[in-house]
Amino acid sequence: MKRLLIAACLLAPCAAGISGQAAAAEQQFPAVLAGQALLPARTLVAPPADAGPLFQSSGKFTAANRQRVEALESLPATSFPSARDAPRVTDIRLPLPGQAVQGMSAVHPVGDGTFWLLTDNGFGGKLNSTDALLMVHRVRPVFTTGAMEVLETIFLSDPDRKVPFAISQENTQRRYLTGGDFDPESLRVIGDRLWIGEEFGPYLLEFTRDGRLVQLFETTVSGRTHRSPDHYALNQAPAVPGPAPAFDVRRSRGFEPMAATPDGRFLYVAFEGPLWDAERAAWESVGAPGAERRVVRILEFSVAERRYTGRVMRYALHAPDHVLGDIAMIDATTAVLIERDDSTEGSRAEACQGPAQPTCFNVPAAFKRVYKIDLSRVDADGLVHVAGYIDLTDIADPDRRAHLGGTTGRFTMPHLGPEGVAVVDADTIAIVNDNNLPYSMGRRIGRADDNELVLLRVPELLRAR
Repeated sequence: MKRLLIAACLLAPCAAGISGQAAAAEQQFPAVLAGQALLPARTLVAPPADAGPLFQSSGKFTAANRQRVEALESLPATSFPSARDAPRVTDIRLPLPGQAVQGMSAVHPVGDGTFWLLTDNGFGGKLNSTDALLMVHRVRPVFTTGAMEVLETIFLSDPDRKVPFAISQENTQRRYLTGGDFDPESLRVIGDRLWIGEEFGPYLLEFTRDGRLVQLFETTVSGRTHRSPDHYALNQAPAVPGPAPAFDVRRSRGFEPMAATPDGRFLYVAFEGPLWDAERAAWESVGAPGAERRVVRILEFSVAERRYTGRVMRYALHAPDHVLGDIAMIDATTAVLIERDDSTEGSRAEACQGPAQPTCFNVPAAFKRVYKIDLSRVDADGLVHVAGYIDLTDIADPDRRAHLGGTTGRFTMPHLGPEGVAVVDADTIAIVNDNNLPYSMGRRIGRADDNELVLLRVPELLRAR
């Protein structure tokens, strides 16, 4: 992206018709690479001893027809993020001999140089992830060498039967949770509790430090419950709501971002995409006709009261196909937030020069950004104030800290899904990518993406007003 890109609209009438957040051009701030550590894509952990034989391997139900495949590493995996792409076969095949430590959709700093990372639901859906255990990991990145050590793994479970629907391991004592039950996308740690934002319901989940479910919170705000077609009470097939839907959250657009205030009093949970506006038969948006921008709701949850407060803010996306990746508080009122497109990956230096083909990136990474927002500055449309952004495809690396993806003093994060952000200190943020194992291939042609934990020095962004 060009540094002087106007992030609102290219035409003056468009900017004039949109309130608050998009009324002015947004400023790009510099980002400098402070560290990069990688966990190889093919990193596996053994399941718990009492989990049973099903979990000795994972990915057995990922064939196109969902038929069980027991032969280890017999199914090829194809990266195909966009209809404009040519399929590219990755180097990892399924099923895998163990549980994959993959798809990092959230990062939370512990404060001692280690980080909590949240594994995604498994292989992308309910039906193909029933043999994928849900996990949280504590890792230690070694930025000098680029290595990352998994120090511990917590397997999530529901032994006290807090889940109000039948889970895939219903008839077991420990009742380990799988990707067939939940799609965990965001993680914040408050005291001895793990709080996870989930996409299928969407639900907010509270766990103990050892991974035992304490409570499931429906998304009920001011008397209205928001549901996706994968909510247990619906389980409908359509991905997009109709004229009079029983759900208003698009499939795979549930809770993706979640932040916690530094004092632990509030969680700010956001949907990945807009809600369906049944009255208008359209996705929620703001702006004059012909110049609308879709908006995503950010909900306030009181940790002490264990309920949504009813306070709702909105963030305007910069294009209809964009989504939110994560949100993290800087202080009590300001935050950093990932906005990205949902169909591009790969380096522009390796872009195809002609028709789509599997030996180059047909649609290289385009819009992958981290914005600073202010939740206390909200306009008449409920839009939060935006102070500026950094571009994850335009990062300086003057000290040559990159171990992969850096050239001539520059560094990029060209992944399909940068999905986790955390504030590490007054100058630094951390970013992790969801590698959609084994499907995403944004770094190297023919190689499934690793899990990366990247530190960025962004003092100007964090202090922007």
